[in-house]
Amino acid sequence: MLSDRPGAIALERARTAGIESAVLPYGDYASRAAFCGAVKEAVREAGADALVLAGFMRVLDAGLVSAFKDRILNIHPSLLPAFPGANAVDQALEHGVKVTGVTVHFVDEEIDHGPIIAQRAVPVLPGDDRDSLHARIQVEEHDLYPRVVSALARDEISLDGRRVIWG
Repeated sequence: MLSDRPGAIALERARTAGIESAVLPYGDYASRAAFCGAVKEAVREAGADALVLAGFMRVLDAGLVSAFKDRILNIHPSLLPAFPGANAVDQALEHGVKVTGVTVHFVDEEIDHGPIIAQRAVPVLPGDDRDSLHARIQVEEHDLYPRVVSALARDEISLDGRRVIWG
């Protein structure tokens, strides 16, 4: 488990589960490329062949993306391509949508742009605020993301252009 933030809750969860972890503070690197190079090296040293991002609010450079082509997953709290980037839940509420959701996608060099692997819809209810809507989205995230990660680990996901094929 790798984090760019020393105080990330995921680090404590990893320690509790006996999972080796490391911190690479983004501010310790002179550039995004230098940071991404350090991430690539750390992932390779750990023997991993894929990256699973969660709460990682950094854009990866082309070198890191190409090193793990079609092996980097991200989760986003909207039905992409709607509301990419930060504050997706707030954007959904501001736009008055009736349905939003969660998307798991492959990472490419653009923000929340890679091929969509799986999505789940979540209704926006009257009276929803950011916290109530985000809590319902997270319920779906916590179910969907492990399923996708498991399928990727079993090589059950492939790509034909931007189209994701399961099985």
